[in-house]
Amino acid sequence: MIQINILLPVSGKTAESFAVMDMMRLPLGILTGVGFIGGGAILRKGDLVTGVTTAATLWLMTVIGLCLGGGQLLLGSVATVLAVPTLRALKWVDFVMPREHRARLAVTSGTHWEVMEELPRLAQAMGYRMRFQEQRRQPGSDSSDFTFELGWRRPELTSPPLELLRAIDRRFPVKAFELTTDA
Repeated sequence: MIQINILLPVSGKTAESFAVMDMMRLPLGILTGVGFIGGGAILRKGDLVTGVTTAATLWLMTVIGLCLGGGQLLLGSVATVLAVPTLRALKWVDFVMPREHRARLAVTSGTHWEVMEELPRLAQAMGYRMRFQEQRRQPGSDSSDFTFELGWRRPELTSPPLELLRAIDRRFPVKAFELTTDA
């Protein structure tokens, strides 16, 4: 809107002209189109919403492009100087901000059911959440595979819960561990 306010005095209806050039149509059309494209970048999967920063960055770069393309080099340059460090800082904040992580864990145990009590208790003591999902008996064996959903809240850059997996593996052999993104 600053861009169009700067350009309005240089165009418009002259005393001899029949038509009026509406300077608002071009930037508003471009911003609307890019807003529509940015809306397509936003995805929701369960409780997880992604792409909001991408959509906002697309729109911001469009505004900067309109400023520079309209000849407002100082305004476009100032916006760029403000935008780039802000986006870098927000990227760092995104990596250190705690977020929800989920995994599927399968362990092998005898057909006794103590694993369903011990593992959630062990996980809770170490700051994780664990919920039983299913038990499958191995054909021709006295063993079963027990599957659990594991959840924790940590920054994005942290590694998988190796200390928990080592503690579990000492008592019950870990058959599978799979990070999931589903809510």
